[in-house]
Amino acid sequence: MKATSYYPVIMTGDVAGTAAFYTTHFRFTPVFESDWYVHLTSREDRRVNLAILDGEHETIPEVGRGRVSGLILNFEVKDVDAEHEKAVSAGLPILLPLRDEAFGQRHFITSDPNGVLIDIITPIAPSEEFAAQYTDEARPT
Repeated sequence: MKATSYYPVIMTGDVAGTAAFYTTHFRFTPVFESDWYVHLTSREDRRVNLAILDGEHETIPEVGRGRVSGLILNFEVKDVDAEHEKAVSAGLPILLPLRDEAFGQRHFITSDPNGVLIDIITPIAPSEEFAAQYTDEARPT
């Protein structure tokens, strides 16, 4: 399969509120809006997309209907410290405080109104222990 696009879809009971959250706090903009589905594109990079879907919509097989659970959205950014300041100023919950990880990330974790975890990350150089686990092309510097 050669994918032409890939993006997560968050199932929720509050499509408008969830779309507003990502528009307000993560600089997305709607490119398609209905009462049951909103497709969002990053205002900073149109290749970054996210969709919001009514979890009870008829297009979802009955076995899969409901709400999202067990999901973390990772956003890699140039300046995680600046994004952390914005999140704190906006009153977003900080579930994991800003910190450096030996495996090569400086990050913090917040959440959206549905409980979806949002990990905001800037890659940093990993410790020697973890550096050996990366391929040469993927190792953060």
